[in-house]
Amino acid sequence: MRELSPEPEPAAEPAAAGGHAGEPVGRAGEDAQVIVVGAGPAGSSAAYHLARAGVDVILLEKARFPREKVCGDGLTPRAVHRLIRMGVDISAPGWVRSRGMRWVAGEHRVHIDWPALGRYPDFGLSRSRHDFDDILARHAVAVGARLFSGWKAEAPLTDRAGRVIGVTARSDSPDVPGSPDAPGPSGPRTQTGTGARTPARTPADFRAPVVIAADGASARLALALGLERDPRRQIATAARRYYRSPERSQEEYLELWADLRFPGHGPYLPGYGWIFPMGDGRVNVGLGALPHRRHGKADLRATLDQWLARTPEEWGLREENAQGPVRSAALPLGFNRHPLYARGLLLVGDSGGMVSPWNGEGIAQALEAGEVAAETAALALARPEGPRREQVLRGYPVEMHHRWGRHYRLGNAAADVIFSRSGFQPVLNRYVMSSPLLLNTLARLLTDLTDKPSRDVIDHVLNTAFRVVPAPKPGRAPGRRLGLGRAVR
Repeated sequence: MRELSPEPEPAAEPAAAGGHAGEPVGRAGEDAQVIVVGAGPAGSSAAYHLARAGVDVILLEKARFPREKVCGDGLTPRAVHRLIRMGVDISAPGWVRSRGMRWVAGEHRVHIDWPALGRYPDFGLSRSRHDFDDILARHAVAVGARLFSGWKAEAPLTDRAGRVIGVTARSDSPDVPGSPDAPGPSGPRTQTGTGARTPARTPADFRAPVVIAADGASARLALALGLERDPRRQIATAARRYYRSPERSQEEYLELWADLRFPGHGPYLPGYGWIFPMGDGRVNVGLGALPHRRHGKADLRATLDQWLARTPEEWGLREENAQGPVRSAALPLGFNRHPLYARGLLLVGDSGGMVSPWNGEGIAQALEAGEVAAETAALALARPEGPRREQVLRGYPVEMHHRWGRHYRLGNAAADVIFSRSGFQPVLNRYVMSSPLLLNTLARLLTDLTDKPSRDVIDHVLNTAFRVVPAPKPGRAPGRRLGLGRAVR
């Protein structure tokens, strides 16, 4: 897949001067009905669905597209389902389809095809995050979202009651306070915003009655409101690197290795390694792991080197074929931050700790949460400001826990009791690996692929198991704190 280079943006034309009462001229930004912070999968999904619903939405993104992101680049049928719902053209060049997964555990290697369900497609995809996020952001812009790239949200704006009414953001441009990117005849073009021209990198206020935080694992906005991470929830770490490997690049299966060990023949890694085909002569190779209960965090770079030395020479997974450095990132698992809504701010994707505790998947969850948040915000804005609107917004965490709560609660328990102590290797023993029924049941459990109502025995077993798991209650908002965000008078 060819890497794209961003087109140079023309300088913005002078905009009308403006400001807010009691503030110096030049601090004005833009107003909207909803502000979405972060144009990753969660943020772009939210912006797309809001714009489709006729809501005026601003999408703030601190980087400029295209840009790199640490990810495995593999999409399960759950994620593909969400892309189809968004109308993304997955038949265009650059998308690579997968038939299923290949699991490797010791001497055992098995192939598991994606299930043919009525609810999800029977194929997965691979796509580099270098342009995947760009595609989603452009898709949101195409239906009316206003994208401000190069703008980093620094803090929430709050009113006297402590409710979020926008964000303060700062542009990375040396001489332009910012303007929304919009599609033109030959790619993105720059339109002049309504804010005043200001000195370089002067912060601006973006105001809206609803703000959606999709700012990733850093969760800057959530932390500013005192929404701390749940210390009982695990945080995994992932590392990945690209390699030139024409032989593996055209594979039809996403390959997962469950028998990795700590460097120096230590205990089994509480995680797995992956080799995902990119279809362009490259593969995405990486691993994700929880901290081991006894041995702590593994050196992921050393673990990666030790693992790749085991792979066949003809695969080309060697230093001389590497493209770029090893990059790593944190994976906040299993609703590790709550509540998911507080005082006008909704959390989606990694900012809400929505990565699956079963397999480390986060894109499908981000896309789905973005759609739910958008629907919630649109319904809330249809009601007058006050208790009736607030009632709708408070339904967002209830809906998210209804969708994933039991699955995540069981996954968090499995991560604590099994995966963080011995990894996947004991689960993938010779009895499981030799039983198609057990393998398919485990695969659908790990990837959360079931039909409702049940269509086969695996659906029935898994759906019954989830029903007997006690439903978790959405976390409560902390008490109001003084000095959070920047109060607007």
